[in-house]
Amino acid sequence: MFIGHFALAFGAKKVAPKASLGVLFLAAQLADLVWPTLVLLGIEKVVVAPGITAVTPLDFVSYPYSHSLVALIGWALALAIAYLLIRRGRPREAFVLALLVLSHWVLDAISHRPDMPLAIGEGPKFGLGLWNSIPATLIVESLLFAAGIAIYLKCTSAVDRIGKLALWALVGFLAIVYVMNVFGSPPPGAVAVAWVCESLWILVAWAWWVDRHRRPIKE
Repeated sequence: MFIGHFALAFGAKKVAPKASLGVLFLAAQLADLVWPTLVLLGIEKVVVAPGITAVTPLDFVSYPYSHSLVALIGWALALAIAYLLIRRGRPREAFVLALLVLSHWVLDAISHRPDMPLAIGEGPKFGLGLWNSIPATLIVESLLFAAGIAIYLKCTSAVDRIGKLALWALVGFLAIVYVMNVFGSPPPGAVAVAWVCESLWILVAWAWWVDRHRRPIKE
C-alpha cells in the first residue's frame, strides 16, 4: 500500500494526541524509509518487472531486513524505546508507534502478491494480492485515506493558516503521487526507485511541520 499507511498515521493522532504527526508518519512508513537505503547498499533487492501486478511493476525480490514481520517487530521495539527515552513519560504514544510500525506488514500483506517474508531467513511468504486489481486497490486505499484524514480533522484544529493550507497541500500531494504511481509509466530501474523512495523523509518533515501548526481538540 501507499496512502493506506499514511491513513493509519493520520488516524492514530486520535489515540496518541501528544505524538507529532511527523513521528506517526515515521512509524507507519518506517519499513519503506529503511528499505531504499538497504537497496542502494545492495543488502536488499528489487527489480522492475512490468505486469507482475496490475498496480505496481516492482518485484520485491528480497527485503527481509526492512519488511519481514520479525524485522518489523525489532524496528517497532527500537522506535518505541527511542521515543520513551526522548519523550519521557509517554508510554501510550510509544505503544501506538510500535503498532504503526507493525501495521506496515499487515497492510502490505493484504496488497502485495505473496512476497512478504515472515522471518529474516528462509521461510514462508504472504500476500493476498490486492494489487492484482486496480479498482479494488483504489477503493480500499481511498476509503482508508479518507477515514484517516477525517479522524485527524476531527481531533485537531488549525492554530493559523499554515495549519490549514499545509495540511491540505500535504493531502493533495499524497493523492497526486498515489495516482501517478498507479497509472504512471514503469520506473527505469531499481536505483531510480530507491532514490525516489528516499524522498519519503520529506513527507515526515512535512507532516511534522503541519502538526506544529495544529493542536489536539480535547473531548
